[in-house]
Amino acid sequence: MPISKKLISLAEEEIISKIYFIRGKKVLIDRDLAALYGVETRVLNQAVRRNIKRFPADFMFQLTPAELQNWRSQGVISNSDKMGLRKPPMAFTEEGVAMLSSVLNTETAIAVNIQIIRIFSRMREAFLTQKDILLKLEQLEKKVEDRDADIQTIFAALKELVHKPQPVRALIGFKQQEE
Repeated sequence: MPISKKLISLAEEEIISKIYFIRGKKVLIDRDLAALYGVETRVLNQAVRRNIKRFPADFMFQLTPAELQNWRSQGVISNSDKMGLRKPPMAFTEEGVAMLSSVLNTETAIAVNIQIIRIFSRMREAFLTQKDILLKLEQLEKKVEDRDADIQTIFAALKELVHKPQPVRALIGFKQQEE
């Protein structure tokens, strides 16, 4: 149990810093997952290859050379790591990371997976909250746009009243007779 307590105390920032947005999905790269799980990248990939039916395209994909180049240009890996890459790394979506817990059945892998899934869930909740706020802003903007014509009509009427010459009218009220 001390392993999971140690992981939970430092994992959140470390895990969040390793989540990338590739092909419109939040993913973790194989080498980062392997480091979090405390195994070599080749061991992780070997376990995945042995259970490839568990990892459809929406769970895991290999980076294209262009994606790899973009990932490298962001400075996410050191020069020594760049030299060690013989092929583009694998990227695991949230579902793929969850599936890894059944493939890598170690205490460390299970503890890390639980933490990663919790972080993905929090990110999804934050995104949904942000989406709700944007929807409400759009609704408010639409209400204001719909009222824009009404407000312009009121201003035009007010300007007309201010600039229109007032007709001379007879005074009304009580008139006192002079003696």
